Amino acid sequence: MSWFHPCFIIPCYNHGHTVPAVIDALQHFAYPIIVIDDGSDPITKNILTQQAQRPLVEVITLAHNQGKGYAVMTAIKHAAKQNYSHAIQIDADGQHDLTTVNDLLTVAHQHPTALISGKPIYDDSIPKSRLYGRYITHFWVWIETLSLTIKDSMCGFRCYPINPIMKTLNQHNFSHRMEFDTEIMVRFYWNNGDIRFIDTKVIYPEGGISHFDALWDNIKISWMHTKLFLGMLPRIPTLLKRHQARSQHWSSHGERGTVLGIKLLLAIYTLLGKKVVNGLLTLVIGYYYLTSKTARQASEQYLHQLQTYAEQQQLPLPEKLTTYRHLLSFGHTTLDKLAAWKGDYDADNLTIHGQHHFDNIVASHQGVVILGSHLGNLELCRALSQRHKNIKINALVFTEHAAHFNSVLKAVNPDSNLNLIHVNQLGADTAIMLQQKVERGEWVVIVGDRTSVANEKRVGWANFLGQKAPFPHGPFILAAVLKTPVYLLFGLRDDSQAIPHFNVYFEPFSEQITLPRATRNAALQTVVEHYATRLEHYTLQAPLQWYNFFNFWQLSEKKDDK
Repeated sequence: MSWFHPCFIIPCYNHGHTVPAVIDALQHFAYPIIVIDDGSDPITKNILTQQAQRPLVEVITLAHNQGKGYAVMTAIKHAAKQNYSHAIQIDADGQHDLTTVNDLLTVAHQHPTALISGKPIYDDSIPKSRLYGRYITHFWVWIETLSLTIKDSMCGFRCYPINPIMKTLNQHNFSHRMEFDTEIMVRFYWNNGDIRFIDTKVIYPEGGISHFDALWDNIKISWMHTKLFLGMLPRIPTLLKRHQARSQHWSSHGERGTVLGIKLLLAIYTLLGKKVVNGLLTLVIGYYYLTSKTARQASEQYLHQLQTYAEQQQLPLPEKLTTYRHLLSFGHTTLDKLAAWKGDYDADNLTIHGQHHFDNIVASHQGVVILGSHLGNLELCRALSQRHKNIKINALVFTEHAAHFNSVLKAVNPDSNLNLIHVNQLGADTAIMLQQKVERGEWVVIVGDRTSVANEKRVGWANFLGQKAPFPHGPFILAAVLKTPVYLLFGLRDDSQAIPHFNVYFEPFSEQITLPRATRNAALQTVVEHYATRLEHYTLQAPLQWYNFFNFWQLSEKKDDK
């Protein structure tokens, strides 16, 4: 297309031995290549002089080293004067998989005003300190943009749309060094810029040259994030308007703590410890409180219903039952889940109520169905079974991210026996698969307090905190089909303890759920009411640990799929 006239820009500082191979990989695209010599040593200068003799290669020499950011800005401004439409930044050290340049060009064609960036896929060559450092930067970028749109702000493989990016460059005095990559992306987002990502393999070559100064560059990056955070504050109303409205059903809300967010929390947790992460949670939950109107209103409704019911029944409740504390409790439970996945909690952190039931199941090698809920921390079953490596736990989840979560779990703890299975509806195929698992003595865990995505209205209505609420038939029908004992599991955090401690309630629900054809509906209703009664009982013990952030007492009016 005649309007699409890109160039490659390569900032180079003492990368004389690697830059020729980068140029080799780019020349078959037949686009101009601009190399910015950022005050390199004589060896690199000689190599760049030779490269400048090649077709379409231009070398711009800076008298002194100014920093990567300055070199990139110099190249973009030069590209603007030459009327190029896009500047495709490529690092000179050979880290990036340049076979994805075609993907970058394709997306740039489709979205000509967007900043397109690589989203790195690393192999084992990346130093762990650099990996965790990137996660911390991701965290601050999400705070500074009040969005999870920017998946990676540090990758040097990207395509700048010249005219839109020049408007941003002309509005601010940018950092000249490593922090430029992040700053330009955040400020471009602030200017309502479109940012998109493609997956890119990145390696850290053995003996590769790094110009990252662990002390001074980290100080500069910290100062940059301080400025960006302060700059975000007056932009809060504008940034919040960019969030699209979400539909009513809980499943359409998405997993706001995405897989990348979980990896970020895990990295900070591993690197800095639980106390630091707990401190950061106050900021994260404050942001969530401000931006998630649906969750906030649902929490207010739940707490109002809870307090009204407690007053009617003359039941004592803990003080300070506020929406913010409710959301903060959810944040702490998310951290507890990470710790449970990582194996940091064991039986010493638990008081098990019903230990003899658990021991009997383990001794019998019998497969069972465990009904859980969104009350407390269901992942504590991982800690509960840690001493019994033969137990395999299969948790059914109504989210499409199950496969990604499984990979995270294995990365966190290779010995984890927790397997997440994504389901849309509990059909025959699911039942057959789970029957095989139960026959092998595995556990099947499913929550009983969320309606199905595909069959929302196949529910039974039961009293919960003084008002009729819909509970899904699916989990109870599944348990009946599997013809196995059914147990309840509730894991509640004891917030009165200084050291993490949990009360795990493990109790029998039914030796075997039976649903006779002649009285099927009545039998289902009895089972649903039994479950709702036990859920209510434990919810009253820890009301801030029930995490259904939608209107639990009504359906979304979504039509069922047939």
